[in-house]
Amino acid sequence: MTIDTGAEATLVARDVEKTYAGTGEPVVALRRVSLTLAAGELVAVMGPSGCGKSTLLHVCGAMDRPTSGSVRIGQQELASLDDGALTKLRRETIGFVFQFFNLLPMLTVRENIALPRLLGGAHAPQTLADATRLAERVGLAHRLDHRPAQLSGGEMQRAAIARALVNRPALLVADEPTGNLDSANGAHILELLVALQRETGVTILLATHAEEVAALADRIVRMKDGRIEREERPHWVQPA
Repeated sequence: MTIDTGAEATLVARDVEKTYAGTGEPVVALRRVSLTLAAGELVAVMGPSGCGKSTLLHVCGAMDRPTSGSVRIGQQELASLDDGALTKLRRETIGFVFQFFNLLPMLTVRENIALPRLLGGAHAPQTLADATRLAERVGLAHRLDHRPAQLSGGEMQRAAIARALVNRPALLVADEPTGNLDSANGAHILELLVALQRETGVTILLATHAEEVAALADRIVRMKDGRIEREERPHWVQPA
């Protein structure tokens, strides 16, 4: 089943399959998965470990190519892009938030946030000023010149979220963004993600094990054995 979102699509995946070949039997991670995300939607992908959640996010985020099927972001078919063009697309159109933050330890918070735009050749003073404003928005104004080792887990994830948004992406891919945090910090990060999504209109594809995380989404996609088992709306978006 696919729920009609009734809005322009940021992401369209059609009949996506992903098989990993190794020394033993090939591992089929995705089996003819089709998924559409409307602009401004927050979609949570749920399912047990090994069901294909992370693989789906990697393929939809242009970090990995599908074995078969198609993925489109905006008007761009990813299969038509070479590796250089895919790198440019990831940097300019997609933001990423991971469980383990992936901040560069030698850079300050401000520099980590600014990095994706600086790598694209943006004007450094303006980019650093924008990074400062983003840091302030996520509650890190007092940590701008600190390095990751000086931050708490929650602060590192806030910095990672700001970094993911510095290029004003159309799509934000978040793979278990609260999985390495305690419940209090996890709740704060979720509140922040939802608030930023409402403010900026960014489309979010989020993988999680936690029902309380998925409950904040516009739509929940439940996976099993590499397939989408069903899609549903959380209770808060059900018709009265």
